[in-house]
Amino acid sequence: MKTIAILGSTGSIGTQTLEVAEANGDLRVAALAAGSNVELLERQIRKFHPKLAALASEEAAKDLRVRVRDLDVRIVSGMEGLIEVSVMPETDILVTAIVGMIGIRPTIVAIEAGKDIALANKETLVTAGHIIMPLAKEKNVRILPVDSEHSAVFQALNGENGKQVSRILLTASGGPFRGKTRKELENVQPEDALKHPNWAMGQKITIDSATLVNKGLEVMEAKWLFGAELEQIEVVVQPQSVIHSMVEFTDGAVMAQLGTPDMKLPIQYALYYPERRYLGGERLDFGSMGRLTFEEPDEETFLGLPLAFQAARDGGSMPTVFNAANECAVSRFLHKQIRFLDIYEILQACMEEHHVVENPAVEEILAAEQMTYEFIENRW
Repeated sequence: MKTIAILGSTGSIGTQTLEVAEANGDLRVAALAAGSNVELLERQIRKFHPKLAALASEEAAKDLRVRVRDLDVRIVSGMEGLIEVSVMPETDILVTAIVGMIGIRPTIVAIEAGKDIALANKETLVTAGHIIMPLAKEKNVRILPVDSEHSAVFQALNGENGKQVSRILLTASGGPFRGKTRKELENVQPEDALKHPNWAMGQKITIDSATLVNKGLEVMEAKWLFGAELEQIEVVVQPQSVIHSMVEFTDGAVMAQLGTPDMKLPIQYALYYPERRYLGGERLDFGSMGRLTFEEPDEETFLGLPLAFQAARDGGSMPTVFNAANECAVSRFLHKQIRFLDIYEILQACMEEHHVVENPAVEEILAAEQMTYEFIENRW
């Protein structure tokens, strides 16, 4: 029996993690944390019987306490609650599926407590990889990637010598607007951008896929996860989302991980690594597949990718600014306060405004985030 805690249990990754736990039967759920979805968290508590649950606000926590007063579960709130969930003594693995830089502190304290991390929170490594990875090494903690692309690279590297890697090839579907021009993107609406051709994901990550910002964030993650240089990481568009990523070695051999677009596969692989468990669902049928195609990403139309590479090259606090500016811009786009292409304008303006802090501490990371939000608020 393995015991897990989940940050972000009511989101896309969190709910699918619970589906994996239910299907296998030998994953015990000790703690859950969510943002504001009290009703869904109540249903999860009644189904999985965690001893601890957290919500973002104390007001929501009070509501939940009333709802589950018949159950043996303690309800906490805020950052203190997230930290309590993250360091719960009986847990073996913390699934970090929470969205945003709010996941940094809980991840750090979990590592310090010796918990393995099933990582689905991009912001943790994008903004604080220089803190997270050395700490994990010091504490002998495993960082197990949940993102499909990083899981694919992780699987391709299994049993290989990491020093013999030539290139990491992160694949992208191209999103719902693949092949469109900037002119065609001028008036697209959030409902258009949320129609991802292959994957079922949360709203924010789906918009990030449409802008290619998501792929840029994955590039930054891969740099820290696999100890790679930026020059070793490339992005290739694979529209069918069958090849989830590839690794090229110094002898020219390329290892690729293929599968259907189902996030439960990388979730389950992370939770049971190095064991592979049976997972129900569709299987690839190569006979009827036809063909797999590849393209170079259109970096002139979809500026999210080149801007992300620039932020990664600048380093220090610049990835934090890139990430924070994108979070704010995506939120405004989803609320129809800005146009789709304005997301890129906001990213560029915030990066040009920022003075890089080298090797930032957590407090400096969070300060850079706040300054970025304030800059956008004052300008837009």
